[in-house]
Amino acid sequence: MTSDRQDQLHELARDRILVLDGAMGTMIQRHVLDEGDFRGPRFADWGQDVKGNNDLLTLSQPDLIRDIHREYFAAGADIATTNTFNSTSISQADYGMEALVPELNRAAACLAREAADAFIARNPAKPRFVAGALGPTNRTASISPDVNNPAFRNVSFDELRVAYAEATEALIEGGADLLLVETIFDTLNAKACLFAIDEVFEARGQTLPVMISGTITDLSGRTLSGQTPEAFWYALKHARPFSVGFNCALGAEELRPHLAELARVAETLISSHPNAGLPNAFGGYDETPDQTAGHLGQWAQDGLVNIVGGCCGTTPDHIRAIAAAVDGVSPREIPTLPGRMRLSGLEPFVMPTTQTGADAVY
Repeated sequence: MTSDRQDQLHELARDRILVLDGAMGTMIQRHVLDEGDFRGPRFADWGQDVKGNNDLLTLSQPDLIRDIHREYFAAGADIATTNTFNSTSISQADYGMEALVPELNRAAACLAREAADAFIARNPAKPRFVAGALGPTNRTASISPDVNNPAFRNVSFDELRVAYAEATEALIEGGADLLLVETIFDTLNAKACLFAIDEVFEARGQTLPVMISGTITDLSGRTLSGQTPEAFWYALKHARPFSVGFNCALGAEELRPHLAELARVAETLISSHPNAGLPNAFGGYDETPDQTAGHLGQWAQDGLVNIVGGCCGTTPDHIRAIAAAVDGVSPREIPTLPGRMRLSGLEPFVMPTTQTGADAVY
């Protein structure tokens, strides 16, 4: 991303609430693809099943993925996320496709870039951006998958770092404007990703804005690795992200108190792209575009958000309604907090002052 594009993004974020796109998987599922569709001609003879590897569609069904980006831009999205949620060597190992990771990320960024550039050409007054998605992987560095051995880990920090660096490099090469570290259930995984991003930035001599988005796994208000929203922010604020927020797992109604806690303490932009409500008995999502937009519109009116969009179950209709609901509403003002030592475990710790007034010692 050029410095001009970065300046443009920051200027827009100061002026209005930005709109992220909706769910990629939901749109893919609408096409009811079979094994042959996922394979396409190139992977017709692949040695194992690949149905369900949505990221592979970037290579086997590129027109489908490009069209999804176009639908979200047409609905009013400012930012499209690449079809790369599982495009790391760790996640692609399930399909024996680790070697495809650079191509998957590069091609996915190119498809989103093509869609964005086409809309910019039609209306240069409305910029469009591409966020390179970096998902959480299907492993966790903090939690043992073996109940009989709490000390066991099936992935290390360095393995995550290497995998994320490979994906990050290719996303940038493909034309991503910013990076989205998303659906974070384990903060240690996210730290490995952010470390890898910094390594890539240093090696390339360039930086991109970075969005950080965690996921609150249930109504307890904690991530899967146990952190509260405030502790989550203190654990990651050193990365100085463009934005921080939450997505997935919960619908907007259930997510609001946890997002509000984050918005109170985060000294950066707040983003959120919740699910279209909680899943029903069949794993589907029943919340209508107007219902989702009603929640997010109220968040905007209450000064909680700077970037909004949708996750599981959301469609271009949801994004269109959300964009209309936040149109003309002022973005959240970034708070200025007093100087303190702020630490995080599962809970936050903020060092109290020993005095009051001008002579306070922190």
